[in-house]
This record gives sequence, structure tokens and C-alpha cells, in this order.
Amino acid sequence: MGSRGKSTNLHYLDLSLNYDIVVHNLHWISNLSSLQYLNLGGVHIHKEIDWLQSVTLLPSLLELHLRDCQLETMYPFLQYANFTSLKVLNLAHNDLVSELPSWLFNLSCHISHINLFNNQIHGELPQAFPNLRSIKSLVFSKNYLKGPLPNWLGQLEQLQRLYLSYNYFSGPIPSCLGNLSSLIELVLNSNQLNGNLSKDLGQLLNLESLLLAENSLTGTVSERNLLSFSNLKVLSLNSPTLVFDFDPEWTPPYQLQAVEFGNVRDKLPEWLFTQSSLKDLVIVDSTASFEPLEKFWNFSKQLDNFYLVNNTINGDISNVLLSPKFVWLVSNNLRGGMPRLSAEVIVLCLYNNSLSGPISPLLCNKMSNKSNLIHFDMGYNHLSGDLTDCWNDWKSLVHVDLGYNNLTGKIPHTMSSLSNLRFLYLESNNLFGEVPVSLKNCQNLWILDIGHNNFSGDIPNWLPQSLKGLKLRSNQFSGKIPTQLCQLHSLMVMDFASNGLSGAIPNCLHNITAMLSSDASTRKVGFVINLPSLKTEISCTITMLIKGNELEYFNLMNVIDLSNNNLSGSVPLEMYMLTGIQSLNLSHNMLSGTIPKEIDNLEPLESFDLSRNLFSGEIPQTMSSLHYLEVLNLSFNNFMGKIPSGTQLGSSNLSYIGNSGLCGPPLSKICPQDEKSHNTNPREEEEEGNESEVHSWFYMGLGIGFAVGFWGVLGTIFFNRRCRHAYFRFLHRTYDFAMRKMNFM
Repeated sequence: MGSRGKSTNLHYLDLSLNYDIVVHNLHWISNLSSLQYLNLGGVHIHKEIDWLQSVTLLPSLLELHLRDCQLETMYPFLQYANFTSLKVLNLAHNDLVSELPSWLFNLSCHISHINLFNNQIHGELPQAFPNLRSIKSLVFSKNYLKGPLPNWLGQLEQLQRLYLSYNYFSGPIPSCLGNLSSLIELVLNSNQLNGNLSKDLGQLLNLESLLLAENSLTGTVSERNLLSFSNLKVLSLNSPTLVFDFDPEWTPPYQLQAVEFGNVRDKLPEWLFTQSSLKDLVIVDSTASFEPLEKFWNFSKQLDNFYLVNNTINGDISNVLLSPKFVWLVSNNLRGGMPRLSAEVIVLCLYNNSLSGPISPLLCNKMSNKSNLIHFDMGYNHLSGDLTDCWNDWKSLVHVDLGYNNLTGKIPHTMSSLSNLRFLYLESNNLFGEVPVSLKNCQNLWILDIGHNNFSGDIPNWLPQSLKGLKLRSNQFSGKIPTQLCQLHSLMVMDFASNGLSGAIPNCLHNITAMLSSDASTRKVGFVINLPSLKTEISCTITMLIKGNELEYFNLMNVIDLSNNNLSGSVPLEMYMLTGIQSLNLSHNMLSGTIPKEIDNLEPLESFDLSRNLFSGEIPQTMSSLHYLEVLNLSFNNFMGKIPSGTQLGSSNLSYIGNSGLCGPPLSKICPQDEKSHNTNPREEEEEGNESEVHSWFYMGLGIGFAVGFWGVLGTIFFNRRCRHAYFRFLHRTYDFAMRKMNFM
């Protein structure tokens, strides 16, 4: 975007969320002299070097939103910014790395809101901020601010909202914050604050939100800390060294809407059950007793969001009715069979507990109303039985995870009724049979993970075009790899390892366009629930074996793993056209042929395994240009010749063992062409050759000269006394000179 004519009457300009726009300069902004609202959120202006100078020329500007603009500087040396009318400044989600600049402290006292949320500003809050006596909202969340909370914060008498969460502030919470009588929201969570809760905070009579979780606060929290907060609606307390000690008879003067407790040791505060307006409950990392459990589960029916993670509940939930819209009960050692479910539940996650028995009591229980369930996660439990045939009543499902259980049987045909399904995880069970063709009705499927089961038959050739991850590892699939897979243009993970596949690798894999790019922005998978009753984003993972480690990844990598099969023939040259692939494992097959020089096309390659095959020929020198390569295994093949030089190629001899024809570092075997040079220095060889030639001529001349002059010289020496004495003096001087020269050298 460049300069434009003057538009003095324009008051409102919003170009936000246009992520493809790149602004090279903001000089054109200064022409909009009447502008009051400017929003460039998401527009790339990170190369702009004078964005601040441009916007300060707008005398009427009330709100400036530059959220997620890739800004890299706050201009710390600018002496003054003329924001005389500015009320809102939003610089969230940028790349700002400077300390808070002095121009920010010169803002007019008319400003009512400053938002620097989610930046990367380093440094401490400055002492000059008391100039902003009339400021109402300070938001510095998600930065890298450090040091103690400054005492001058207590002088901002009109401050209503103080957001300093997700920083590195340390030290105690200053008692001066108790002077902020207008304060409505105090958000200090996720810092490094320590010390006791100041009693002066009890003077904040208008406080509605108090968030102090994820710090290192110490001491005891009791009703004495909270009894003056008659307007409190949100409370968050979570610290490993904080002790909860409430009078069981105490009834708070407030009715909370949301509460978070963490690291509760003995018993949940009894006053919690008096909160009839509570909608959001979060309890994490606690060893407290939740008994009586019946009272606790009944209390949860009033909630909308129910979040329990890493607690020691140890309760049987077989007869529990779960009603909240969002139910996230992870790693609580819950026992028994399936709970009952209300039709209102949208998200149900009971991941990593000790639940057992079949899933049919939950799925086959007829509801009076239509189910709204979108997310269903029962992974990492002890469930048994089959997958049941009651899926027709759950057509709203987008995510199903039943992995890492003891389920058996076949995939039921009724699963094909899940037309909205995007994620299906059935890995690590005892399922068998063929993948039913009826699943092709799930045309929106992104991830299909059925690895580590006993499925058999051919790999399906009808898979949906939308598929991003296909994991069939450790089953009993046989036959050839179908060429129809080449039409899955979105596929990023192709894991067919440890099956009985045979035949050749298809030569059309380069048609999978997703594997031509390693752009990380396309690899995150998940979904957004955007309903009037629930708005949340859920990220999904897939387990991948990369670089020898099997881990869960939130961002998909471009992976092909065909190892431990019976594949034969040569690797098609087209596979080396997959320029975005990051991990390629073809080990433990019967593949042959050579590594082509085009291997350097796979520039992002991080892991490359061809071990235990029949490959031959030399390792091409072009492999040394794979600078991201961390794991290389070419062992137990028929490679020959010298191993190319390159740091990533010479890290371990284990990468090359079992190739009798290979030589050179890191192997101890010396290549024939290097053996002679290994014994003798090349320069020395040249010098020795020249010296040998000189010596040959010297000795030949010496022999002829000796024969001609021997008798004449000898006769003169022995028969002439002066000549004889002169000859021996000459020999003596020559010997002394030679010895001195040798000692000097």
C-alpha cells in the first residue's frame, strides 16, 4: 500500500484480519487527519520502520489497534508521542522486544485504555507511569516484563482494570494496590510473585475479578482474605506453597461465576457448595478429598464448564449424570463404568483415567433430546468389549478418541453415519477385520489413526480427499500400496510401518501436494466450537515415530514411514521430488537400487532411514547438502565407496555398519585411494621423488669421476707431504661444518 490523496472526512478505518496485506509504509495515514478509529490487526507491517511517527500525526485518533502486525520495535528513543486524544492502544500479539519506551509515559492523561497484550516487551515497568493518574485500564499480559511490581501503581486512583498476567514479575504483591479503590479486575496470574497475600487487598471493595494463580505465593488463605469482596465474581488461587484454611461454617458475601483452585491438599473449601451462581469450576493438581462424592457430582450439574485435571478423586462414576456443556475430567483416576450423559454435553473428555467395561451403556442409552456431543475422548482407560452399533444417535460428533484401551471386534458400519467426523482415533486396541468401505461416507475426515491393532486386508483405496494423517502402523495389512493414495493432496502423515505390504512403491507420490511444502502454518490440526452456549478451541494431536521417538505432535510433520514390510524394487525417482518431506523411513524391506543425486531436493529432511535393505552403489555427495538431517541410517545394505564429507553424515559409524564396501570416516576402514596418502604425506612423496632422481645422477657421475681421477689424486696425496696434510685438514673442516649444520637444524 502506498500514498493516497487526502481523505480528511474519514473517521473509521478497519482493515483487520487481512493477513495477506503487506504495508510497506504508513505515510498515507497522516493524510487522514479526522481519523478516530484505526484497526490494522493482522496486517503485516513488521518491516515498517516509522509506524509510530505516522500515527502520532493523527490528532483526533481515539483508538489504535495494531494487534498481530509483526511489529518489532517500540522506538525507545522517541522523546514524545503526540497522542493527545488516544483512549485505546492495542499492540497485542506482536514481536516487540524493547523495553517500554519513554514516549508511552508522555501520553495525555485523557487516555482511558492501553492494551499491550501478548507482546514480547522486555524490561521493568518504568517509574514515569504516575503521570497517567486518570488511566482506567492497563493491560500488559503475555509479555516478558520482569522485576517487582512498582509501588507507583497504587497512585493510579482511577484504574479499573490491571492485567499483568503471563509475565516474569517477581517479589511480593505490593500493599499499595489496596489504594486502588476503583479497581474492578486484578489479573496477576502466571508470574513469579511470592510472599503472602497482602491484607490491604481487602480494601478493594469494588473488585469483581481476582486472578492470582500460577505464582509462588506462600502463607495461608482464609475467609479473612476474602470477606470484604462483596462484588467478587471470578476467583483464581493456585500455588504449590499456598495453604487453604477456611472455616467450614463460613458463608461468603459474594456469589462467584467462575473459580479456579489448585494444589488443594486436605479438603475443598466447604463454602464452594454455597455458590449457586457458579458456572465455571476448575480444580487442578490437588490431593484434596472430594467426598462426599455424591454431593460433589450433584453440585456439578449447575455448571457450564467443568474442568478437573490431575487430581486424586478415585471415585466410581458409573451412576453419575454429567450435565455441563464442557466436561474435561483428565487424569483423576476415575473408576467404574461409563457415566450417563445429558443431551446438553458438547465436550466430553475422560482421558487417562481407570474406567473399565464396555462403552455401550453410554452410547446406547436413549436420550429424550437430540445429542449435541461434538468431542468424545475416552482414550487411555481400560475399556473393553466392542465398538457398539449405536453411532446413529451421535451424528454431531467431530472428534472420537477411543485409543489405548482393550476394545475388540470390527469397526461397525453405523460409524459411517458420522458425516461431521474429522478425527477418529482407535489406535492401540485389539480391533480386527477390514476397514469398512462404508467409512467413505465420512468425507470430512482429517485424521484416521487405527495403528497397533489387528486390522487386515488391503489398504483402503477410497479414503476421503480431506485426509491429512493416515496411520495404519502395526497391523496385518497386505497387498500393494494403492495408487489412489496419490490423489490425497492434503496428506501429511503416511504411516504404514510394520504390516505385510508387498510390491513396489507407487511412482505417483509426488502428486501429494501437501508434501511439497513444509510450511508450519498448515500443520496445526484442531477445531473451533463456536456455539452460543460454548465457544472454545480444541487442538488435536497424532502420535508419530520420528527420529526414534514416538511422541504426540500438535503440529503435523510431513512423514512417510513404510518400514518393516515386504516392499521390493527401487525407490521411484518421483519420491525425491517431495520437497517438503521431513521424515522418510523405508527400512526393513527388500528395496534395491541406488540413492540418486536428486536426494538434495529433500532439503527439509530431518530423519532418513534406509537400513536393512538391498541398496547399492555409492552414497552421493549431494547428501552433504541436507543441513537439517539429524538422524541417518544406511546400515546393512550393499553401499560401496567413500562416505561423503559432511557433519550430518559423519556423526556415527552405526549409520553405515553392515556395508562391507563402504570406507572413510566415521568408519575405521581406509579407502584405497586414501591408503597411500595415509602412510606418506603427498608433499613428502614429491620431495622424495625429486631427491631420488638427483641422487641417481649424482652417483652415476661419482662412479665415472672416481674411476678417472682415483689414481692421479691418490698418487699426488701419498707422494707429496704438503698435499697430504692439506687433504686431511679439508676433511676435518668439512666434518665440523656438517655437524654444526645438523645441530642447528
